[in-house]
Amino acid sequence: MTAETTIAAAERHVLTITVDNEAGILAKIAGLFTARGYNIDSLTVADITDGHDVSRITIVTHGPPEIIDQIRAQLERLVPVHKVVDLTEVGPYVERELALIKVAGKGENRVEALRLADVFRAKVVDTTTASFVFELTGAPEKIDSFVSLMKELGLVEVGRTGIVGMIRGAEAA
Repeated sequence: MTAETTIAAAERHVLTITVDNEAGILAKIAGLFTARGYNIDSLTVADITDGHDVSRITIVTHGPPEIIDQIRAQLERLVPVHKVVDLTEVGPYVERELALIKVAGKGENRVEALRLADVFRAKVVDTTTASFVFELTGAPEKIDSFVSLMKELGLVEVGRTGIVGMIRGAEAA
């Protein structure tokens, strides 16, 4: 395997899939990834219409372009799938993730956790005399950095939503 092959194999792709909101569709989609032996790094699903009849699934995965193209083609063949877009290929896009981060500490560690939360624009959503729960929204790298810093200050628990992405500009994906 050459260096170029290794880089291609590790390409990150953000796929958005618009589907009918029906039972079993998520299992079918996850099954396509499982059958090919590819991991889903992040998965989010939410209803996107007033009538609750259409959902948007965002999947982050790694793989060479030819495998991602194959997965896209197979996803597009599923009857309840309306549209599959690889945001990574369509141009500039925005991605965000939400995390809840619980940090326990007293004294200087507590003060430092609050100071860092302010720098990262994390919001305190719960507090006790011994802990905080911070809410942080941003790029996954921003959340990773904040979590890493909190490990030294008393990190207790992390919950993450997964990535949601959207192309930039006035057009829909």
